[in-house]
Amino acid sequence: MTSIPGFTRQTLHLPGIDLSVQQAGQGPPLILLHGYPQNGMCWSRVAPRLVQHFHVIIPDLRGYGHSAAPPDDAAHTVYSKRRMAQDIIELMDALNLPKANILGHDRGARVAYRLALDHPGRVTRLGIIEIVPTGDFWDAWMADLAMTAYHWTFLAQPAPLPERMIGADPVAYLDHTLASWTLDHTLATLPPEALDSYRAQIRDPARIHAMCADYRAGATTDRRLDGESRAAGARIAAPVCYLWAEHGFPARTGDPLGIWRRWVDDVQGAPCRSGHFVQEENPRAVLDLFLPFFRAGT
Repeated sequence: MTSIPGFTRQTLHLPGIDLSVQQAGQGPPLILLHGYPQNGMCWSRVAPRLVQHFHVIIPDLRGYGHSAAPPDDAAHTVYSKRRMAQDIIELMDALNLPKANILGHDRGARVAYRLALDHPGRVTRLGIIEIVPTGDFWDAWMADLAMTAYHWTFLAQPAPLPERMIGADPVAYLDHTLASWTLDHTLATLPPEALDSYRAQIRDPARIHAMCADYRAGATTDRRLDGESRAAGARIAAPVCYLWAEHGFPARTGDPLGIWRRWVDDVQGAPCRSGHFVQEENPRAVLDLFLPFFRAGT
């Protein structure tokens, strides 16, 4: 199994799932959560700096990387962000961590903010990269955004349609997706070892199904839960720091930081020059913003 240099990887058998987890460093715990169509290797350009200050914990989310990939259910709860957030709570319990800092990108950021809403006492500080909340993103859909973020509806179609279409040439689909979301529309900015790991996982039909199930949950269960939280006036209690790409998905919503202010009392943020994969395309921006933020909580 490929790991970030300096990190050790192990499979933890948690009550609800087996997660593959990389760890390194000493100090306050910092959990890094990856997005689609990636895995924990996406942090390889920032994790070596973060371990100088933190105990860095990088799980592969359920269905991704080397973690277990259970089949979806009819209600699309298996890959709901509430269930995936519970996986991270179980991981924290296994590591005897009452609280942790959490930094998430893309789908991992959706897991992170749901965890902060459902388990407010477990999050010290929360970092969000390149998303707005799921319900708000759906609400922002217009023609231009729908064309760019077409995968939100494509992957959410009933099984097995998207699985079969992706499975016909999975690596070509992956490479197209990754390249189209980078600033320069090539794969050149992605670390070769990480790219190899993304290509390996997309060849596995069970993981293709899991990724589709992730988005089916986003269109149904996750959207409903966000609506319920918003109607109840739920707020994220932890301080939040938010980074978005000038050329990414949230920028097309008009005022991404303003959207987060509806959910968080203490939020700061900034844009940066990057495509969607900020921690790989512009790792300096990630470190410059989040290192001071998380260190301020120690």
